[in-house]
Amino acid sequence: MASQSDRETLIAWLVEAGLRGSTREALIEGYCARLVSSGIPLMRLHIAQGAFHPRYGGVGFDWVKGESITRHRYEYSQVPTEAWQQSPLVTMLVSGQEELREDLRNPQSRAKFELFQELHEMGGKDYFATSLLMEDTELSLPVDPNFLPEGFMISWTSDAPEGFSEAQLEMLRAAQPHLGLALKSASNRQVGQELLSVYLGADAGDRVFSGELQRGSLQEIDAVIGFFDLSGFTSMSERLDPQVMIDMLNDYFEIAARAIHERGGHILKFMGDGILLMFDTPKAHDEADAALDCVAELRQAIQLRNVARVEAGLPVSEFNYALNAGRLLYGNIGADSRLDFTAIGPSVNHTARLSGMHGSLGRDVIVAKPVADAATRGRHDLVSLGRYMLRGVAEPMELFTLYAGKP
Repeated sequence: MASQSDRETLIAWLVEAGLRGSTREALIEGYCARLVSSGIPLMRLHIAQGAFHPRYGGVGFDWVKGESITRHRYEYSQVPTEAWQQSPLVTMLVSGQEELREDLRNPQSRAKFELFQELHEMGGKDYFATSLLMEDTELSLPVDPNFLPEGFMISWTSDAPEGFSEAQLEMLRAAQPHLGLALKSASNRQVGQELLSVYLGADAGDRVFSGELQRGSLQEIDAVIGFFDLSGFTSMSERLDPQVMIDMLNDYFEIAARAIHERGGHILKFMGDGILLMFDTPKAHDEADAALDCVAELRQAIQLRNVARVEAGLPVSEFNYALNAGRLLYGNIGADSRLDFTAIGPSVNHTARLSGMHGSLGRDVIVAKPVADAATRGRHDLVSLGRYMLRGVAEPMELFTLYAGKP
C-alpha cells in the first residue's frame, strides 16, 4: 500500500529528474517503476500529448508491465482518426471532464469504448484518467480535440482484482503536477531540438542546439555546394493558382530533399523555387560522388513523378542542378536580431553564377571542374562543356554536364 513516504519520495524523484533533463522515456520508465515498487498495481500507463511540430499533431507513450515503452507519433490529418475519435480521452476533452474512472470488470463499462474491452482482455480491472492542461484554459469548458492545448492526457490501468484503492488514486493525483512539469521540461527540450532540425537542417540544428549561437562563429570547411531549382518556374507561377503552385513546389521539394538527405547532404535553405545545398564529408571524392549520385537519382525520381502528375492533371516541371566545390565558411551570419546558419564564400558565389548558365548552355546539370576532378573516375559519365569565364572569377573554369544516356 502506498504510504506518505512513498508519495514524497516519488515527487522528489520527479523534481530531480526534471531538473536533470531526463528524457520523456526515462521519466516514464522511472515513474512507473516507482509506482509499482510502492505497491500500486499498475498494468498500463498511457500519456498523450499535443506535438508542436509541422508534421505531427500529437505523440503518445505506452508503458505496459513487463514490456518496453512504446512511442507513437500521429500525423496531422484533416479528419481525425477513428481510433482517436473513439478514445475515452476525447470524451473527456469534449465534455470538459477532469477525471474519468471506469470499472473494467463491468460489461456495461467495457461496452462504452473498444479500448476498455482490449484492456480487460489484457487483464485490466480498473481504468483511471486525468487531463493536465498547461494553458490558461478553463478546465470546465470543452476543448477542441483536434487542436489540443499544451498539456497531457494520462491514464492508468490496474490489473488488481479490486483495482486502485482511494489511497493509491490520491498518490497518483498528488504526483501528477510534478510528473507534468518534468514531462513538459523534457518535451520543451525535444521540441526545440526538432524544430531547429526542421527549420535549419539536421546538422545546422544540432550545431545551434549544442551552443554555436554567436554571430560570426564560423567554421572553414571544404565542401561541395549545389543549387537546385525548377525550370521555368517564374513564368509558370504567373498563370498557376497560388495553392496549386505551393502544392507543386512542396511535391518537388520533397523529392529533392529525400535524395539530398539520403546521400548525407544538407539543405542550407529554400530560396523561392530553389534549394541551396551542401555535401560535407571528410573525403573530397565521397562528397563529390554523393552530389553526383543525387543528380542521377533526381533525374529518375522527378521523371517518374512527372508521369504521375500528368496522369493526375497536375502541372509539371523539370529541374536544374549546379555543382561546385571549394573552401567556404559555415556558421552564424546576420544581425543580432536575426541570424542565419548558412554558408558563404567564393565557391558559393560561383555556384550561383553557374545556376544562371543553364539556359545559355542548354543543360539542366552543370558541374564545375573541382567536382569533376574529385569524383571517382568512371562512376558517372561527365562530358566537358568547355571553358568559360564566370563573372567575378579571374581564370576560366571548365564546366561539365552529366550524360544521362539514351532514354
